[in-house]
Amino acid sequence: MKADKVIATYRRMRIQPLWRLLASDHGPTIVGLLQSHLYEKERSLPASILFERLTRDLEELRAQGDDLPQTAQAYVANWLSDGYLERRFPPGATEEEYELSTATVAAIRFLSGIAEPHAAATESRLSLVIQALVGLAEDTDTDKHRRIARLRTEQARIDKEIEAIQKGEMRVLPRDSALERTREIITLADDLTGDFRRVRDQFEQLNRELRERIMDSEGNRGEVLDSLFAGIDLIAESEAGRTFSAFWRLLTDPEQAAMLDESLESVMSREFVSELDMRERRFLLRLTRNLLEQGGAVHEVLQTFARSLKHFVQSREYLEQRRVNQLLKEAQRAALGIKNEVKATESLEYSLELTSSRLRSLSQWMLFDPSLQAAPDQMREGEPPPIDLESVSELVAQSEIDFRTLKEHVRSLLEQRDQASIGDVLDQFPASQGLGSVVGLLALGSRHGIKGDSVETVAWVGEDEQGRRARIPKIFFLKDRIDELV
Repeated sequence: MKADKVIATYRRMRIQPLWRLLASDHGPTIVGLLQSHLYEKERSLPASILFERLTRDLEELRAQGDDLPQTAQAYVANWLSDGYLERRFPPGATEEEYELSTATVAAIRFLSGIAEPHAAATESRLSLVIQALVGLAEDTDTDKHRRIARLRTEQARIDKEIEAIQKGEMRVLPRDSALERTREIITLADDLTGDFRRVRDQFEQLNRELRERIMDSEGNRGEVLDSLFAGIDLIAESEAGRTFSAFWRLLTDPEQAAMLDESLESVMSREFVSELDMRERRFLLRLTRNLLEQGGAVHEVLQTFARSLKHFVQSREYLEQRRVNQLLKEAQRAALGIKNEVKATESLEYSLELTSSRLRSLSQWMLFDPSLQAAPDQMREGEPPPIDLESVSELVAQSEIDFRTLKEHVRSLLEQRDQASIGDVLDQFPASQGLGSVVGLLALGSRHGIKGDSVETVAWVGEDEQGRRARIPKIFFLKDRIDELV
């Protein structure tokens, strides 16, 4: 039966938060409360503010006869465990914050679409489809003659329209059509902002999957580890990562951002905008800020996951986790080996001591008071030690260095002379990566250069626009070894 797969899919979906929320006896109350506090205005709230607002709403609902015996904190805890809410602790925050889960956002959109249906077959929607198809056909056409012919046709149309405007024959979109198109844009933009949660969930899932693949890979190195040690950002290079990176580049492009702001300002000054309701006008006014805020949050999540995954590998923490997994599997195999000899209800002559932590009240801790300590002597300037080659490998492992550009600089200099030191390279090509350029050249020199008996002083400008100097071993790159720098 062809319906088997569909039925099985729906059965799996029935236990998911989205379906359970819609089927819940208290679903209308839950969706209404969460929508009013975490969807229509703010998209996230600190715990204390959310508890306060929910407490006020619960009291009003109880006065109307609703049976809501629990506290706001208890309901939030239940919604969190049911998957209706997500809890995060942003950097620099003093308390945790709550926001809607992807499932809850989808439920609100579904119910809102039923409560306030929009006309499905509209002129503006058809126009958007036609424009998208025409653009796709043009952008994928490899015939230069057809593309030139279309451009000339478009040029003639534009010239004709300019001539008509100069004659005073200006065609302005009717009021009803303008409102229809504006609401269609709001719907599309609202869907776009709502997709950020789904994209972030995809990154979280990908981060977990990559860590699981690292843990489950056999031997010393696996495909994921090889890619990470090669400096490849697997999360950014994923399909979701590339899609979001393209979106983020377009959103943060200065020309596109200026065009968006100018267009929004022009639209908001039109007379037909007064017929939009307050929510629609507020959405348009906050569109750019919402896109940047929510897109920036996803971008930060992407960067955080990439850094944490790289640290997970470079700190060799994955080896400890892999060892724990191995011990657990060995214990499970041993248990399966004696399953026929020991009954499940049989008492074993063995006691296991569990470890625990000592919990103490915060009031038992004494804060350190520096004023009770003796004042330190005047600080004396010390001579900085030179950078040694042994520490370079560790610095390289902890840095993201553009070795390709550094190799091009060295090759370019060796085409003009027989040998060049690191200082010569930096004199000709200033350190665009700051200390990273110095460390990268030291790493290249240790592999492809010859170390001299003396040291040299190199200088560069850091990201804070402050000059820096360091003494490094004098290493020479030779012209007869230029082929190694490929």
